[in-house]
Amino acid sequence: MRLSAVDNLKVILVAWVIGGHALLGYAAIGGWPYDEVNEVTFHPGVETVLAAVIGPSGLFFMGTFYFMAGIFTPGSIERKGRRRFIVERLVRLGTPWVVTALVVWPTFVWIAYNGAGRDVSWWQAFTDRQPFLDSGSLWFVGVLLIFSIAIALAPPIRERTITTRTVVGMTMIVAGTTFLTRLVFPARSGQVGDLHLWWWPQCLGMLLLGAIGGRKLAEWVPDEIYRMTRNIVIGTIALLPIAAALMGVLDLAKSAEPFLGGLKWQAAVLALVEGILVVAGSLWLIGLAQRRLARQGPFTEGLARSAYVAFVVQGPILLSLATALRPLPLPAELKAPLVGAGAIALAFAIGWLVTSRRGASARSS
Repeated sequence: MRLSAVDNLKVILVAWVIGGHALLGYAAIGGWPYDEVNEVTFHPGVETVLAAVIGPSGLFFMGTFYFMAGIFTPGSIERKGRRRFIVERLVRLGTPWVVTALVVWPTFVWIAYNGAGRDVSWWQAFTDRQPFLDSGSLWFVGVLLIFSIAIALAPPIRERTITTRTVVGMTMIVAGTTFLTRLVFPARSGQVGDLHLWWWPQCLGMLLLGAIGGRKLAEWVPDEIYRMTRNIVIGTIALLPIAAALMGVLDLAKSAEPFLGGLKWQAAVLALVEGILVVAGSLWLIGLAQRRLARQGPFTEGLARSAYVAFVVQGPILLSLATALRPLPLPAELKAPLVGAGAIALAFAIGWLVTSRRGASARSS
């Protein structure tokens, strides 16, 4: 039985990721490949406001995806058995990652570079990417595949009630291991296969927290935990702009480096903030969805069914739209929302078409 609240939250998060990538393509701080060739960027003041309003969510929304995946992983392993679970994950996650890394991503990066007047061959777009085997947004499914196989081969995870102590303990574990990991792999660094090793503590920690909480947590986050995490998230996000101003962080592109890693107090602060936001934020978002997004009709059900495909196809769509809009003499403040809205609509439309045909084929057979 599907859970409407989790499905609806998944749709919102996928749309957020697509829209966020569209914005990053025109940001000076970067974080999405189109920023390598963009023709316009946000005004520094606009970028600062966007970073204050939207930026904090970027510290924990991806962890929330792993949290939701973890909720359903132990039950899926129990129902299907280890062998079938691993085989299905290799097909569902491994296939799109391989196809994207070897064919799709270098092709559309090549299109974007040539659209910008850069004389780059397809082979250069494939072999010269840093990191090698760049998969764009599909790094997420590649890492999830690794974690899923590891959990399937490990001893079963026992489901138990999430308490305040669990929340605090996981926050400290995620923050501490994130800081230690970034002594070797700074944030935004690249590794072969686009593994995002600097984000692994957050992703693995949230996958395990979801597995520990299990389906009971997906059905209802206790009121005490919900209120506590809501207050923590709102308070942390409200304090971040003030703290940034006090630390003199007014231009992210120029001030980000000390926060990315190494034995620096700034890196420790960022790791702590990420740990707080990802643990509290994931629990709060699930609880909020249960209380505000529990209804589901045919349209929202179709969107939920389409979400994974939309996530997979977003990269080519974003790069294609940005390249197509390149000749228009518009500021980044207009182009980025146009690219984002168009990509969200197109990605979900493709997802709807694919999943509807798959469902029709299954029913006919």
